[in-house]
Amino acid sequence: MQNFSLHTHTIGFDGRNTEEEMLRRAEELGWKKIGFSNHFIVHPRIEEAPMYDNAKKRGYDAIYSSSFDEVIAKFETHYKTLDELQYTTDVKILKGMEVDFFNNDEWRKGFEEAVSYLKPDYLIGSAHFVEQDGILFNSHDLKKASKIEQQKLLTRYWQNVRGAAGSGLFTFLAHLDLMKKVGLGSEDSWSEEEFKTVQAIKKAGVMVELNTSAFKRGDEPYPSKRIMQMLANENVKVILSDDAHDVARLGADFGRAYDIAKACGIKNFYSDSVINNFLLPKSINRGC
Repeated sequence: MQNFSLHTHTIGFDGRNTEEEMLRRAEELGWKKIGFSNHFIVHPRIEEAPMYDNAKKRGYDAIYSSSFDEVIAKFETHYKTLDELQYTTDVKILKGMEVDFFNNDEWRKGFEEAVSYLKPDYLIGSAHFVEQDGILFNSHDLKKASKIEQQKLLTRYWQNVRGAAGSGLFTFLAHLDLMKKVGLGSEDSWSEEEFKTVQAIKKAGVMVELNTSAFKRGDEPYPSKRIMQMLANENVKVILSDDAHDVARLGADFGRAYDIAKACGIKNFYSDSVINNFLLPKSINRGC
């Protein structure tokens, strides 16, 4: 059973515990490593997104930035804290990011420059937003949209996930079917989009996470059993993730997710017996 997590969040972003508190819990669990992957969400019009005012009221604006310079400064402080903590523990600390992918050249240029400067160990690709006609919509905005708009935006969502898979930027992809968080996209009619996405993932050779956070709501993990069966058929490598926003969720439901994945036919689990840094995808230049 996997005894580490690479998908975690801390105070200062949208987590509820400090880096040190998460690390100490990892020590209690007997883990040999832990990765920190706070949100890296940068878009010049993020504050114009329909959800932004409500996110700000709830304190979630801490994870959104309109400029790369702003988020670089924030991660620089965060990574310095991790470097200092490394001297206090035998647990290997890995520095990651959960990155919202935007499929345009300007974003990619800014992102690659940020990665070259910050030098993370690994990158998680995600898609919390759908961009259409210059407007950013997140999952809650899709829930409020008309049925016709939902169909358009969900189709674009899956296109965005395929773009992230094929970008060559990411170590693994997060919560593929995130939109089921708001009750969207679970119908059988979306299986074709899911299949095309799994094919794109296989072609790109990127890993996919099995995310246990949906268990809190009584749902299947991300992704669904239907998608897991597709991943199994294509022998896509998977990694367990808790998406922990507090110490209580570290490693939570890993056994349950593993059993479901095995029942769906998944055999290609990521295992890391040697504790060392992840290699970033070859398309990323980390500089000197």
